Amino acid sequence: MTRYIRRAAGFCLLLLLALLANAARVQLFEADGLSTNPANRRTTIDRYGQPRGDILVGDEPVTGSKDTGQQLAYERTYRHGPLYAPVTGYASQTYGTTMLENAEDAILSGTDPLLAPLPLWGDITRGRQPGGDVVTTLRAPVQRAAYEGLDGRRGAVAALDPGTGRILALVSSPSYDPGLLSGTGSAVTDAWERLNRARSRPMLNRAIRQTYPPGSAFKIVTAAAALDAGVVTDPDAATDTPSPYVLPGTSTTLPDEARGCEKASLAEAIRVSCNTVMAHLGVEVGLEGMLDAVGRFGFNDNDLKIPSRVARSNFDADMSDDQLAQSSIGQFDTTATPLQMAMVASAVANDGELRHPHLVDRVTTDDGAPVREQDADSYREVMEPATARQLRRMMTDVVESGTGGNAAIDGVTVGGKTGTAQHGVDNSGTPYAWFIAWAQAPDTGRPAVAVAVVVEDASADRADVSGGGDAAPIARAVMEAALGR
Repeated sequence: MTRYIRRAAGFCLLLLLALLANAARVQLFEADGLSTNPANRRTTIDRYGQPRGDILVGDEPVTGSKDTGQQLAYERTYRHGPLYAPVTGYASQTYGTTMLENAEDAILSGTDPLLAPLPLWGDITRGRQPGGDVVTTLRAPVQRAAYEGLDGRRGAVAALDPGTGRILALVSSPSYDPGLLSGTGSAVTDAWERLNRARSRPMLNRAIRQTYPPGSAFKIVTAAAALDAGVVTDPDAATDTPSPYVLPGTSTTLPDEARGCEKASLAEAIRVSCNTVMAHLGVEVGLEGMLDAVGRFGFNDNDLKIPSRVARSNFDADMSDDQLAQSSIGQFDTTATPLQMAMVASAVANDGELRHPHLVDRVTTDDGAPVREQDADSYREVMEPATARQLRRMMTDVVESGTGGNAAIDGVTVGGKTGTAQHGVDNSGTPYAWFIAWAQAPDTGRPAVAVAVVVEDASADRADVSGGGDAAPIARAVMEAALGR
């Protein structure tokens, strides 16, 4: 009998060891998979079991959390939701996260290891810290000036500090209230369907996720390429460009809407926006030279993040000379996000050095202790400093005596470039109005703000009128706000 008891005890011990080994296996090796399994309701309950950290503009939070009393306890709230929606995105219990709510989700939800008091604390405790805060680079008056300037029209604004790359404003219009999507239930799904069906596409982030033909605003890029390549050595000297200009290898003529473009200098071509001169210069620079130049500005970059992903701005790598001529004036297949065009203006304003654009200044714990700070990193050396100085003079002439007069600010040096981009079948669509600019206050060493504005539903009788008439006043209001006027 004793022998059988001993055997039974041994077998029970073996079962106990197997049970302990299996528990260890689950806890050590399968825990992450089980935690992220969509069928694991406990993970979702835990995620919404504490308030989410906040996104701040200056010292003011533009997000919050409210206790719903439901199983998913805390629901996201938004202050001035449509104003900041292109920056915050939404944090929805039904549809997930977008924009900063997505890019900084680990900080905001309290799961980022940087928030833990000790290394590997989260792995040991399987818990989460209180959600941290994300402090943006936005300036509230600049953001509001851009939002009110668009006034519900389809379009976007991006504004940068050229010296640091800090994004001062990022607006997409029309916008939406992300709070409508925060919770669960029929009200949320109805709002989702309504927003997605809307012809105006309010949830499209036009500032960083939509690309447009940049039109004549792109001529600043072509001018930089021509000057750096030595194709133009004196921007005030006459060129040999006829008007109209026959596109290479074709019998198609490219006309000028502006007057005085026959053999116009580069400076005059920028001031009044001559298509012929800039198209011809792009061909003379050549495809390889243009690709090198546009790449330094950020075109064709698939990996740009701010930290949200930015859509790729395009300049084709394989073109005939006639297509290159059209691309050099911002047409053909050339496309750009508003942020990309703000980067163009920023590089000119900052002596040719383009700082990496960024939207997050720092992240902190829930009690304000710093966790991570963003440095003013260089993106690329875009052009020679002398080229940037020449372009600033030319862009100043655009505002003082050219097509960009509506952007002028008393007592402030403003440089700009208008643009109108045709689109639709046979260019039948209403032109997109562009304006890119920078502004420098008196007695300061460098421009304080660079901005790009695009208005989709502009009206124009000829090229560049809509850029100067529709987009330039918005840019002026944004620059005034950035300068504290």
